[in-house]
Amino acid sequence: MSLPKTGTGTGRFTVVPARRPWRWVAGTAVAAVVILLVISAVTNPRFGWDKVALYFRDVAIVNGIGITLFLTVVCMALGVGLGVVLAVMQLSANPVVKASASAYVTIFRGTPVLVQLLFWFNLSALYPEITFGIPGVSLDANQLITPLAAAILGLGLNEAAYMSEIVRAGIQSIDQGQSEAAGALGMSRIQTLVRVVLPQAMRVIIPPTGNEFIGMLKTTSLVSVLAVPELLYSAQIIYSKNLQVVPLLLVASIWYIIITTVFTIGQGYLERRFSRGTSRSVPPTTMERLRKFFRVHSPLATGKGNAS
Repeated sequence: MSLPKTGTGTGRFTVVPARRPWRWVAGTAVAAVVILLVISAVTNPRFGWDKVALYFRDVAIVNGIGITLFLTVVCMALGVGLGVVLAVMQLSANPVVKASASAYVTIFRGTPVLVQLLFWFNLSALYPEITFGIPGVSLDANQLITPLAAAILGLGLNEAAYMSEIVRAGIQSIDQGQSEAAGALGMSRIQTLVRVVLPQAMRVIIPPTGNEFIGMLKTTSLVSVLAVPELLYSAQIIYSKNLQVVPLLLVASIWYIIITTVFTIGQGYLERRFSRGTSRSVPPTTMERLRKFFRVHSPLATGKGNAS
């Protein structure tokens, strides 16, 4: 029995897309709600959009963005570096080393980061003089632990506890045979970790690390309690003088969204790089997702373009 031919011109059968009316209904309803919210926000004078435009590039705000980025990068670097060390310590066969790392993670994950920030800021109440155990060294804690130093210690040491768990999970995701093969080739444990295990574990470590980086960017707003002039505290200083609370909070929020979006795009490219050789298809970039979206909804992709 011969199959019927169709008139598509390029194939023997016509592919008819399924009708999905409820998809259109849901999309229309969501779009209507979004449009109403946008209209409400634009037409409500209490949002103070003219003030938002006025203070969007204020010098204090721009300086606050710089301090926010500085804290994010420095604290994440401290957290990643110490987190790798803690992860290796937790996987150690030495029970004392393993227990010490586990205790660190338990303490820093078990207490709020705001409490830790306040603790480091008031460290001089416990140790007025810091000697590091070195004879002849005596540093004034009030001068050494500035608000910025307390912010770096509080955020960085807290982040190390979370990063250690991420790195440990990444290391344990690598098959044990990889380490055994490296050992058979004469590599030491350090060489095996650096050259074999960690490069393969990066594809597991990178995505949650990107999330932690973006989370750190927003967590830096907590250091406003220490009077560190980051983005949020800079906005607070301005609205404490002119009482334009909502416009200044909008300015800070818009900047947080912009920076977070930029880092999210960068995270996507980083994930693509470390996923090479481990999966058949690398994650799409933002531009590729946009092109795919318009390509899927084009008349050609839906089959309507073939109709003649």
